[in-house]
Amino acid sequence: MIANTPQPPYYAVTFTSVRTDIDNGYSGMSDLMINLAGRQEGFLGVESARNEIGITVSYWKDMESIRK
Repeated sequence: MIANTPQPPYYAVTFTSVRTDIDNGYSGMSDLMINLAGRQEGFLGVESARNEIGITVSYWKDMESIRK
């Protein structure tokens, strides 16, 4: 999915992980994390890609939103 972000400036937070064959709840926790982030003030959107390496980028309106 591609985030529909506003015109800059805004901030990006990047999370990376190395995937294994054992899910161990990773998919469910990822979904929960995105759901909870979406409820936070200042959240603008998220993009994710997952193969052997998972990369998730969340977008925020300011540093205070990220800190919260």
